[in-house]
Amino acid sequence: MGDDSEWMKLPIDQKCEHKLWKARLNGYEEALKLFQKIDDEKSPEWSKYLGLIKKFVTDSNAVAQLKGLEAALAYVENAHVAGKTTGEVASGVVNKVFNQPKARAKELGEDICLMYIEIEKGEAIQEELLKGLDNKNPKIIVACIETLRKALSEFGSKIISLKPIIKVLPKLFESREKAVRDEAKLLAVEIYRWIRDALRPPLQNINSVQLKELEEEWIKVSSAAPKQTRFLRSQQELKAKFEQQQGLGGDADGGDDEEEEAVPQVDAYELLEAVEILSKLPKDFYEKIEAKKWQERKEALEAVELLVKNPKLESGDYADLVKALKKVVGKDTNVMLVALAAKCLAGLATGLRKKFGQYAGHVVPTILEKFKEKKPQVVQALQEAIDAIFLTTTLQNISEDILAVMDNKNPTIKQQTSLFIARSFRHCTPSTLPKSLLKPFCAALLKHINDSAPEVRDAGFEALGTALKVAGEKAVNPFLADVDKLKLDRIKECAEKVELVYGKKPGGAAEKKEGKPVTGKTAALAGPAGDKETKDAATKPGPPKKGSAVKVGVPPKKGKPATAAGPGGAGAKGKKGPETKEIFESELSIEVCEEKAAAVLPASCIQQLDSGNWKERLACMEEFQKAVELMERSEMPCQALVRMLAKKPGWKETNFQVMQMKLHIVALIAQKGNFSKTSAQVVLDGLVDKVGDVKCGTNAKEAMTAIAEACQLPWTAEQVVAMAFSQKNPKNQSETLNWLSNAIKEFGFSGLNVKAFISNVKTALAATNPAVRTSAITLLGVMYLYVGPSLRMFFEDEKPALLSQIDAEFEKMQGQTAPAPTRGISRHSVGGGDDGEEEEQEEAGNDAVDLLPRTDIGDKITAELVAKIGDKNWKIRKEGLDEVTSIINEAKFIQPNIGELPAALKGRLNDSNKILVQQTLSILQQLATAMGPNIKQYVKNLGIPVITVLGDSKNNVRAAALATVNAWAEQTGMKEWLEGEDLSEELKKENPFLRQELLGWLAEKLPALRSVPSDLLLCVPHLYSCLEDRNGDVRKKAQDALPFFMMHLGFEKMAKATGKLKPTSKDQVLAMLDKAKANMPAKPAPPPKASSRVVGGAPPAKFQPASAFADDLGSNTMESKPDLKKAKAGGLSSKTKGVQGKKVLSKPNLKEDDDKSGPIFIIVPNGKEQRMKEEKALKVLKWNFTTPRDEYIEQLKTQMSTCVAKWLQDEMFHADFQHHNKALTVMIEHLESEKDGVISCLDLILKWLTLRFFDTNTSVLMKALEYLKLLFNLLSQEEYHLTENEASSFIPYLILKVGEPKDVIRKDVRAILNRMCLIYPASKMFPFIMEGTKSKNSKQRAECLEELGCLVESYGMNVCQPTPGKALKEMATHIGDRDNTVRNAALNTIVTVYNVHGDQVFKLIGNLSEKDMSMLEERIKRSAKRPSSAPVRQAEEKPQRTQSISANTSMMRKGQAEDMSSKLNQNRNMGSHSETAHTVPREFQLDLDEIENDNGTVRCEMPALVQHKLDDIFEPVLIPEPKIRAVSPHFDDMHSNTASTINFVISQVASGDINTSIQALTQIDEVLKQEDKAEAMSGHIDQFLIATFMQLRLIYNTHMADEKLDKDEIVRLYSCIIGSMITLFQIESLAREASTGVLKDLMHGLITLMLDSRVEDLEEGEQVIRSVNLLVVKVLEKSDQTNILSALLVLLQDSLLATASSPKFSELVMKCLWRMVRLLPETINSINLDRILLDIHIFMKVFPKEKLKQCKSEFPIRTLKTLLHTLCKLKGPKILDHLTMIDNKNESELEAHLCRVMKHAMDQSGKADKDPEKGASRIEEKASKAKVNDILAEIFKKIGSKENTKEGLAELYEYKKKYSDVDIEPFLKNSSQFFQSYVERGLRLIETEREGKGRIASSTGISSQMEGTCVPASTHTVSSSIGNTNGEEVGPSVYLERLKILRQRCGLDNAKQEDRPPLTSLLSKPTLPTVASSTDMLHSKLSQLRESREQYQHLDLDSNQTHSSGIGTTLASPSSAAANIDDLKKRLERIKSSRK
Repeated sequence: MGDDSEWMKLPIDQKCEHKLWKARLNGYEEALKLFQKIDDEKSPEWSKYLGLIKKFVTDSNAVAQLKGLEAALAYVENAHVAGKTTGEVASGVVNKVFNQPKARAKELGEDICLMYIEIEKGEAIQEELLKGLDNKNPKIIVACIETLRKALSEFGSKIISLKPIIKVLPKLFESREKAVRDEAKLLAVEIYRWIRDALRPPLQNINSVQLKELEEEWIKVSSAAPKQTRFLRSQQELKAKFEQQQGLGGDADGGDDEEEEAVPQVDAYELLEAVEILSKLPKDFYEKIEAKKWQERKEALEAVELLVKNPKLESGDYADLVKALKKVVGKDTNVMLVALAAKCLAGLATGLRKKFGQYAGHVVPTILEKFKEKKPQVVQALQEAIDAIFLTTTLQNISEDILAVMDNKNPTIKQQTSLFIARSFRHCTPSTLPKSLLKPFCAALLKHINDSAPEVRDAGFEALGTALKVAGEKAVNPFLADVDKLKLDRIKECAEKVELVYGKKPGGAAEKKEGKPVTGKTAALAGPAGDKETKDAATKPGPPKKGSAVKVGVPPKKGKPATAAGPGGAGAKGKKGPETKEIFESELSIEVCEEKAAAVLPASCIQQLDSGNWKERLACMEEFQKAVELMERSEMPCQALVRMLAKKPGWKETNFQVMQMKLHIVALIAQKGNFSKTSAQVVLDGLVDKVGDVKCGTNAKEAMTAIAEACQLPWTAEQVVAMAFSQKNPKNQSETLNWLSNAIKEFGFSGLNVKAFISNVKTALAATNPAVRTSAITLLGVMYLYVGPSLRMFFEDEKPALLSQIDAEFEKMQGQTAPAPTRGISRHSVGGGDDGEEEEQEEAGNDAVDLLPRTDIGDKITAELVAKIGDKNWKIRKEGLDEVTSIINEAKFIQPNIGELPAALKGRLNDSNKILVQQTLSILQQLATAMGPNIKQYVKNLGIPVITVLGDSKNNVRAAALATVNAWAEQTGMKEWLEGEDLSEELKKENPFLRQELLGWLAEKLPALRSVPSDLLLCVPHLYSCLEDRNGDVRKKAQDALPFFMMHLGFEKMAKATGKLKPTSKDQVLAMLDKAKANMPAKPAPPPKASSRVVGGAPPAKFQPASAFADDLGSNTMESKPDLKKAKAGGLSSKTKGVQGKKVLSKPNLKEDDDKSGPIFIIVPNGKEQRMKEEKALKVLKWNFTTPRDEYIEQLKTQMSTCVAKWLQDEMFHADFQHHNKALTVMIEHLESEKDGVISCLDLILKWLTLRFFDTNTSVLMKALEYLKLLFNLLSQEEYHLTENEASSFIPYLILKVGEPKDVIRKDVRAILNRMCLIYPASKMFPFIMEGTKSKNSKQRAECLEELGCLVESYGMNVCQPTPGKALKEMATHIGDRDNTVRNAALNTIVTVYNVHGDQVFKLIGNLSEKDMSMLEERIKRSAKRPSSAPVRQAEEKPQRTQSISANTSMMRKGQAEDMSSKLNQNRNMGSHSETAHTVPREFQLDLDEIENDNGTVRCEMPALVQHKLDDIFEPVLIPEPKIRAVSPHFDDMHSNTASTINFVISQVASGDINTSIQALTQIDEVLKQEDKAEAMSGHIDQFLIATFMQLRLIYNTHMADEKLDKDEIVRLYSCIIGSMITLFQIESLAREASTGVLKDLMHGLITLMLDSRVEDLEEGEQVIRSVNLLVVKVLEKSDQTNILSALLVLLQDSLLATASSPKFSELVMKCLWRMVRLLPETINSINLDRILLDIHIFMKVFPKEKLKQCKSEFPIRTLKTLLHTLCKLKGPKILDHLTMIDNKNESELEAHLCRVMKHAMDQSGKADKDPEKGASRIEEKASKAKVNDILAEIFKKIGSKENTKEGLAELYEYKKKYSDVDIEPFLKNSSQFFQSYVERGLRLIETEREGKGRIASSTGISSQMEGTCVPASTHTVSSSIGNTNGEEVGPSVYLERLKILRQRCGLDNAKQEDRPPLTSLLSKPTLPTVASSTDMLHSKLSQLRESREQYQHLDLDSNQTHSSGIGTTLASPSSAAANIDDLKKRLERIKSSRK
């Protein structure tokens, strides 16, 4: 049993791993209980078991394994980290549990698997289970199948992906084991429940018997849709919904939605394996298909037909096959073969789905043309083919082909096309059938319903009816405006009969109709393809661009005004359509008009209309006007009224007043009535006639504008311009054009038919009248604002003189943006926004380029040309390509019909001749520009091959390909490219060039998109493989692209996609994803213009991007339609490149200037690190040159392109220096606002500045230096340290400039070098400057030597690299320089070193020539004449050097309380004066400045002297530390090594690195927890607490604000800090060592932490705050009660004084004080009351009662009163004896208050008599005053005698101390001067001695009466020690601590270089050091510093002097400290001489 007891004691996790199975069993049982007990799923307990869970399930002992499985199940269910164990546990379950004989084990194994699925690890589990199916053990296979079945049954097919399972099913059915086959059958039935018939195709090849059995089982499956019954953790809402329904009684009201939700429609196609058929085609297929005999052709087709029967085909290049089939369909004379070929095409389309889309455009026209065949079987085959093809593409893509056939003369073709349109419409939804598509289709179908052939009419009605059903009446009605009622009813009737594929939901009622498959094979297609289709079209139309013009169906014929019937009517944008009822109005006869007018106008008015007297006519007009003004809109017969006005004399009116009125009335009618185009036509002619009239012109223009508002500007303008140019009056023509220019600005450009205007403008430009020409040019200028540079193309053939005028006008318009339209939108926004919305989209889709007349070059692409391009001889191929170029050049703009050209060009893209490849690329680029957006249809078969070219090994070919791809993308937008698998296939190819180019391109394009097709997800796996590519560039590009992929796909999807990676890769990729998540840019916002217009001017905030409209806007925001201003703004896309993903231009037509608003530096994650790696790996040139060569500049340019704004980069690399100045100005402006950006690009900025150093222009140089000064200031504030790379590529070039001839520049460079030391270690700067001394430029040599001197002076000898000796030898060589200034500089530098280092210098310099040596000695002598000069200079210079950084070095930006380092600084700066007074030998000075600033590796080269143990010399002077132990542990030899280790560990606590800090804290915690070792911490407590609260401050200021830091890390750090402090404060002896100042800072830190709201927001913040509470209580109870009480009082005082401090803070301090008050009864005896009362006195002095009463809360005054009251109660009258430490009691009300309290207490207790003791003491006092003279005389006698001198002095000291006001002057007066100074010196010595002892006494709690008088506390103005404001001395250890922390921050080792043994081992065996440790040496230096500070301890508390005057007074009196130092000096001299 002995063994048992052994393991019983072990912790649970160790039991679980024990070799005894019983131990493990017991461990598992306990673990199970533990797992069920832990509430917090994030408890750290869980992590302990992470590695063990696999062992739980794979235990070799069956009994233990069962328990282990139970425990594992509990773990997976409850632990948040369980997911990490999925893979290993699942494989353990599959291999070691499923083969167990016990059913319970298998059951538990299954439960564990299902639980993993529940915690979102379904994919990993499924993977393991599928692996299990390959196991040899049938038991395992059966269990795996069963688990899969259960998972599917419970979680449903959404979570369990069926595709991989269905793949393996057939194999399972073939198993020899019956159990496996049976289980497989059950699984198949379960799958059938979820996906129904989609399961049939994959299983059609299994054994027929099995299939039959399955069929029988399937019939039994209930037809109710299955539901998910178990839910993932993330699906808790669904679960609640489900339970609620169950509660309501099953499925009572299951709602359709729920069902849709539950069962995702699985598409059988997805489950199938793709078959590769191209290679299986008969070898002679292409010969046979061309054969003369039809039988051979038939054989070939039958072979294809057989192959395409495969339901899913592998993607490949089917172009040739499609071409062959198309030829048969189009040209073959045998109709049977036509039908067969059509079947093959249908099969291909069905099997390839979207992948067939690229061929659709070629085939559709051929099939439609072939519908002329009458034979039913041919027609049916063609129908099936075209329907299948339709599903692979979008209506938009083939619309042009369909519309082209609509006008065919053959009625069958018309009929079949209409029927095809009808069928296609059924697959559409309102979003995929936008108005832009409806419009041309409706126009064409309207012709069909008026056709003579009845079958054509019927088909037309069906198509229109379908459109009506799909798009809704609102959308279609405007196009049916002039259809008569009969036909309209017929259309509506057809609409009712139509059944849609996508359920339409009229009126919100879900009327879902199942999609009726159109023909046999397309059934499977209906679902998914349709889906895609919806998306496709949804994203088509883009946001409305200001200037986008609208594509007009057919330009109206000139001269004939477009009427309703002609399709020209489309030109009149129906924007106002549905709102304004009368767009059209039939013409009324003159009689009807008179009738209507008579009803509304006064009779007299009508009679006088044609009166001969003009006055009567005028009167008539006035009445007319009044009548019109009073009429209601609905009652106004506009047409009648305007016809009345046009009646004779009509527009020929001769009197201008009457005419003006008439025109004004027309304007009124147009504004106030429902004014139709018919009415407009009545008046427009007359208006145009009067437009040029001097008197009536303005009125005519007003009337025209009013009509334009009523009838739309596009229509009005077209009419007006046509009328103006049909008459001869030039004035009218020019004024009409002027009106139009103005109108365009007011109405905007949308809908205008540019083509029509252009021909009129051309006529105007040719006019003889100059006014007409000028007006035409002005109009062109306005149009240019909207259309952009493409407008000029129309006028290129004008005369040069005219062209230059046009160009000048365009130039004028260059910088302007088109004004926002002010008219023509009001009514539109009143009507329902819906309609407007669609209109808007329709406009956006088109572009100025679409208005251009396009040439059809189809007939020029002849078979010969195509043959030429494919010829074997490259020269002929080139000829062919040249021909193509010239064809495109001639045509300028072409129609999309380019015949066989795409296939021919595609072949040339992989031509062996690279020149031809480049030529082809340039043709394709040309093609894109020429064809415009129509090039979309060629993206798949031409665009993607261009991407393949990106993998070419030649740089120039890749560049050309990239340019081509960009030109295409500019026209097509990105959606076409991202759809389908093509792009992912390209990325899959392992070609590094292709990968890096493609990823670079995507990284540039993706940020600009607002939405992307879901197919982008297909690229992600390949993106991940690129992240780990062998090629560094590929990896870099992949990392750059990662955030942009994530911006579109979201972190979750991306993380999920890592599931398939290997575990090692997965971790790396996930880490990168996290990084990318932090840098993920936001999606570009929708352009503001679009959003504000969405719903009748609703605020854009409501604009949800999820709405359909947003999707429509989606794809086009930036990409598709090229901005109208493209050419001018340098192409939008190029601009977006510059601002990679950082800022997407919100308005596409921003001008150059507006583009500069974004950040100038773009933060590229890891960019800098990557650049350094590249430089290290020599992938790029190292920045090292004598003068910069072009390749360096180019390299810098490319590196900058990703992270500097494009426009700034242009300025930076401009040839003209003024641009450089401009760039620098911008950089200076952005310096503060873009700190992070500047730091991320710092290496590049510095490199660019080095280039500027080589410029000759002084102004640039000065500007660069100014920028550098600001830059380095910023960097030092940000505590940035230059990397080696940055320093080495910058400092050498900066040092070149130190030798500039201009003084100003040299001065600046020196200032910059000075600042550099703050961000780059001086010791590392040294070699660079040393290198500078070798220059040929003497000025540079001299300046560098001076700079070296400054460095040594400021930082000591440690900066000299590689060693002081070598450095000095190098410097000394310059003493013999030929240049005088260099000689002087060298001498001065060495003198500086001498002043620092003494005679050692001569040794280090080595041999100098006699001449040089004599010069040096002479110079040293001269400098020695003013010995104090060096230190004085040093004292002055150093503060300058250090001030700027000192506050930062401690890594705490201005802390809440006073910053420690600034206090240090104060002390130091004061200390520097004392150094001046008595020059301590340099070896004994501790220059903290030097240490704080020097981050270099310091190699201390101490002279040998110091290696001696100097402790004995210091013993008499050393003032012991205020610690309990008299001897500080640092000087205790036993502890020396341990102590230095502890020091080192403590210094790590304050490290900036969280892990370092946590490690250090854990080590200390371990030491504290072991009783025998805790003692070693004694003497280090203050040091430890300082480090801790510095760390707290660091967390508060830096870590918490750091977005990138994981907040869990911070919580870990907090818990370590709090944990180790709680441990510390439980050890009473150690807790009491904490001094007041340190406790004050500690309490400050803890209370600040408790109030930090950011901590509460953390997940475990509450827990942290609770722990802090507990710690605070411990601190209050266990610390030295005097110290903590004192600390709290000071803290309260500070917090009340600080304005920034929150009231909550003071309140918590007071709560702590109340707790202390409660503890007082127990602790009163251990408290040094004198000190506490002194603190209260100071408090009351700072806060008199009146001031306290002004506080917002009365707590402070109550707290104080309570404290005093309690003290009085506990001490009684004795309390008044404890005021000894207060010098002037009258300064505060303390004494009076105490007396009051005492009196009150006595009154109450009836003791009226005063305290006898007190009375006695006062009487005694009076008596003693009488005897004073006798006593003093006695004392002086003693002093005079030789034996009793000491005793006498001691008595005098005591007496003076007791009666401070006693006057000893008379006794001294008579004595000699020597005696007087002797007495004074003696008293001072005693004072110093007593002060030391007194301090020890007081801190031990023995209240020393002496102390009060001899040590007045320091004032509050000069704080004497680090965190300590109440006069308590903190020993040197505190400084040492600061020093350590600084060293730690700078990455220096605090110990010597030897390996440091762990703390614990050191503590157990203390070793004796042979040499004094470095800490001891530092200590000895510190004591010196301390003595020099000692004088300031005696500043009088009451003096209100400032620092300087205080210093003055103390220096005036000769101090004992100074005497001690003199003494020391002498001793040291003796030692030195004895050594010599």
